[in-house]
Amino acid sequence: MGFVEKDGLRYYQFNIFQGQSLFHAVLTRRGGVSKPPFASLNTGGTVGDEPQAVLENHRIIYKAFAYDYASRFDVWQVHGTKIICTDVPRPPDQRHSQADGIMTDKPGVTLFMRFADCVPILLMDPVRKVIGIIHAGWQGTYKQIARIAVEEMAAHYGSLPENLLAGIGPSICQDCYEVDRPVWDAFENSFGTDCEKYFVKRNGKLHLDLWQANADVLGMAGVHQVEVSGICTACHLDDWYSHRAEKGKTGRFAVLFALEDH
Repeated sequence: MGFVEKDGLRYYQFNIFQGQSLFHAVLTRRGGVSKPPFASLNTGGTVGDEPQAVLENHRIIYKAFAYDYASRFDVWQVHGTKIICTDVPRPPDQRHSQADGIMTDKPGVTLFMRFADCVPILLMDPVRKVIGIIHAGWQGTYKQIARIAVEEMAAHYGSLPENLLAGIGPSICQDCYEVDRPVWDAFENSFGTDCEKYFVKRNGKLHLDLWQANADVLGMAGVHQVEVSGICTACHLDDWYSHRAEKGKTGRFAVLFALEDH
């Protein structure tokens, strides 16, 4: 599918989900009301943007795709490995739970997460009709949150890993992602000597490949139908927010994922 434009919004869709009873959109930063440096479709409420602008951006997204804003389920992302399976939206007056993975098998729930360089991983079981979004920065990646999510989908919904479809979304590429030695050590503890294939050294600096690492984690968990967008957030600031490239002063782009009711 690639990029789609609708009602002033520009968003990315995976080919792997075509023909499934779902809707998904990896929203770019275009089409919102936030002012620089958060211009313009910032959905992050803790980055310094005006709260009313953030709320309006959320409403713009839900209106464009004809979803009830009250159907949203989102969490406070903390670079951990907790996965929440939900049957209902998050009530507006309920505080966000801390988690980095959300799942549902209910068409009345729209899953919603925020990103700015970390890897969005979208999972779908076309047999059990289950969807999920995973947030995997370097911490979530070495902690193998993608594997934990696959295991949770199996335990909670009866999903078989070989049936799952996965999309690895726009996020920072290896060329742009310089890391320090403690990151190498964390990956070595998790992957053993296999971690070497996720790093290259340039000018004495380590660079990490989050895309390949997460694809491998999914593969080791039994998920082999995986599509990688190959789009770098730091390389394309016209479309994406990048915490690294914009030195922390930036917004968060959204991923919306929902089952269709048929």
